Amino acid sequence: MLSISLGLVLLIWSINYIVGKIALEQIPPVTLASFRSELVALMLLAIYFAHPGRTPLRRKDMWTFTLLGFFGYVVNQGCFVIGLGYTTSGHSSIIIASGPIVILLLARIMRLERLTVAKIAGMTLCFCGVVLLETDVGSVGHSPLLMGDLISLCGTLGFSIYTVLGKKVAGKYDTVSMNAFNAVVAAILFMPVAIHQGRHLAWASVGWKGWAGLFYMAALSAVVGYLLFYWILGYMEASRVVVINYFQPVVVVLLSIPLLGERPTTRLIVSALLVLLGVFLAEHVSRREKPASV
Repeated sequence: MLSISLGLVLLIWSINYIVGKIALEQIPPVTLASFRSELVALMLLAIYFAHPGRTPLRRKDMWTFTLLGFFGYVVNQGCFVIGLGYTTSGHSSIIIASGPIVILLLARIMRLERLTVAKIAGMTLCFCGVVLLETDVGSVGHSPLLMGDLISLCGTLGFSIYTVLGKKVAGKYDTVSMNAFNAVVAAILFMPVAIHQGRHLAWASVGWKGWAGLFYMAALSAVVGYLLFYWILGYMEASRVVVINYFQPVVVVLLSIPLLGERPTTRLIVSALLVLLGVFLAEHVSRREKPASV
């Protein structure tokens, strides 16, 4: 049952890249990101109040949840959608797969974790993979996908900060409550943007694919996907759950070929292998090593 649920999350999140690219053909990136945020908050609030085991918000944690909502939802999910509008689904999935390395760097900067030889090697390989990725359709500094990739990287950085900060309140709140509070903060911050974008949106030009894409990205990816993911974490070892990080770029690239007409290049495939190998070294191999003197 858990393995099936994990596979379902992998499929939901992988399809999200494809659906996002299709929705972005009819809805501008900033509009899609802001509308999605409002819809996610409404759905999670409804689930929160219907959830008998919900945890009330403690006043002393309000500032922490403000930061979590900003980095975890506004920056992470906002930059994911906006970045996807300026790059390919393959590039986006590879950039996001480097997230564990960014988390490791933040933990190191905050002196929460020491480095090992494998972690250093993993970070180096991941960095080389990302640099190679930017030569996929041009030079490093002149790639037409560079802006989208940088925005996607900002989203990954936001999620990394969210992950580190979330440890402060993770043990005090249930999954539904944490996600609901974070989503409400993001909806409040995004509301002026959503109103502005709504006033200037050519509503008649948005077809069913645009609205269906928005609903999928909100209801299935952001609500069902995240709640199911954190539920699985409660019953399965984290080392098994993170296999999503390795398989997602592969599934996204395979789906993008028939559904989006994207064709993976040799450099994209090699960069993906470097990034995933780097993450594997930093997350798994390093556990068997003693910390390095750096």
